[in-house]
Amino acid sequence: MAFANNPKYTGVIPPVITPRTADGVIDTAGLEAVVQHLLAGGVTGLFVLGSSGEVPYLSNAERELVVSTIAAANDGRVPLIVGANEQTTARVIEEGRRMIELGAQALVVTTPYYALSNAAEIEAHFRAIHAALDVDIFAYDVPVRTHVKLPLDVAIRLAKDGVIVGVKDSSGDDVSFRQLLLATGGIEGFSVFTGHEVVVDGALLGGAHGVVPGLGNVDPAGYRRLFDAAVTGDWAQAAKEQDRLARVFDIVYTPDPSRVSGGAAGLGAFKTALVELGIIGNNTMSTPMESLNAAEAAAIRAILAETGLLAAVAS
Repeated sequence: MAFANNPKYTGVIPPVITPRTADGVIDTAGLEAVVQHLLAGGVTGLFVLGSSGEVPYLSNAERELVVSTIAAANDGRVPLIVGANEQTTARVIEEGRRMIELGAQALVVTTPYYALSNAAEIEAHFRAIHAALDVDIFAYDVPVRTHVKLPLDVAIRLAKDGVIVGVKDSSGDDVSFRQLLLATGGIEGFSVFTGHEVVVDGALLGGAHGVVPGLGNVDPAGYRRLFDAAVTGDWAQAAKEQDRLARVFDIVYTPDPSRVSGGAAGLGAFKTALVELGIIGNNTMSTPMESLNAAEAAAIRAILAETGLLAAVAS
């Protein structure tokens, strides 16, 4: 598989989790260990301050600490792509400037949220941010968080005009995703990434340039193997790797939904898996989310063992 439009960004760019210590502060040593784990797994970039990083729960000081810690640990080895996560245009620009000063090489920007916007305002939002900040911008289409779908025609115009360098699609709208790939496939340097963990092989077969998987925190090497198999056209191997990763993803279904929210279940499973793998020391969640308990950790450990991850770490 060759990308005819020479995209600037490709591969596996996981949204880095944010570990906390038992008393709830940012675990900088754990964060550094996660970065080394990801780099050793062959990731091609780091997405900081995304949903998997618990960005809405972080104070401004915590966001700055996370970005500066990851930037130092990465030391320029792969692109540092940072979420400028705020409700409205002026606040995104302000946040973006802070992130660029801390080392961001590209920004990830959602549609406006809380504010009630139409398609024209969404387009104006991205154009204003591009005009104000001299940096690559990814549009993040994540209506489960923003409650607004990035309109397809808006995304295409922004891509053709060079306002955005790519889209991270976590919309779950497969039709729109394919239409975006078809409409932007000839735009030099442009990238479309899927944000879904279990259909990556299909997305790559359709022309996607990479993946931004939360589960990539747990098994970055598995996603890199999947991507490499797809690039060489070995779709049977890509599907085999994807099937195994789909089983690993079952860790997100182990928490008790009567005790743990949906958001805390997924992110908590990633953190708990990293504790089981010996990467970080604690699975503490940001307040008010509940952390996973020992029984849930045991269920996750069993899945990690079944899918070969614990054995890989032990060896």
